[in-house]
Amino acid sequence: MRIKICGLTRDEDVHNAVVEGADALGFVLYKPSPRAVTAEQAAELIQKVPAFVTTVALFVNERAEEIHRVLSVCPFDLLQFHGDETAEFCRQFNRPYMKAIRVRSSDDIDRAVQQFPDTKALLLDAYVENLPGGTGQAFDWRLIPQLSVPWVLAGGLNSSNVAAAINQVKPFAVDISGGIEASKGIKDRIKIQEFISEVRNVER
Repeated sequence: MRIKICGLTRDEDVHNAVVEGADALGFVLYKPSPRAVTAEQAAELIQKVPAFVTTVALFVNERAEEIHRVLSVCPFDLLQFHGDETAEFCRQFNRPYMKAIRVRSSDDIDRAVQQFPDTKALLLDAYVENLPGGTGQAFDWRLIPQLSVPWVLAGGLNSSNVAAAINQVKPFAVDISGGIEASKGIKDRIKIQEFISEVRNVER
């Protein structure tokens, strides 16, 4: 089970996420987000990220020119698109990408499987009107169909419910941001430890 810690803004949180065993680190390049960082800040944050930990840039309906500029400053491994981007848009940056889907019905997921055949994974998140993600709300996991593509469960996860979520829907990976925070953008090391421990205990 892979684990992505998203919305990182501080050196110590990046360090703690890596030390505790996160597989991927997410950085929000979406200015309205309280967890936003600039490309320059992200470049500083990932300097000490070791091999085999994936760095992920999160965009929401960003201009292609700006994404190219960000990538010239900070060499992210994977792009995550949380807006209304098409597959054609997502694949133009010569990076693997992951497409986030805000789930209202199982039809949303079925459509995404067809529309994004080359995504490295679909990220399934809660639908909240006018908010592209990071809401801390879960959706009805019963809406998730059997999928033939890798997919990531996000939205409202924490150390109290992640084991039940994994046992119920068996995702390829889990993604957490708000559920391990002391405040928006500020991670809590104990919460990171507890969350990752719960995920690893399921695997045993």
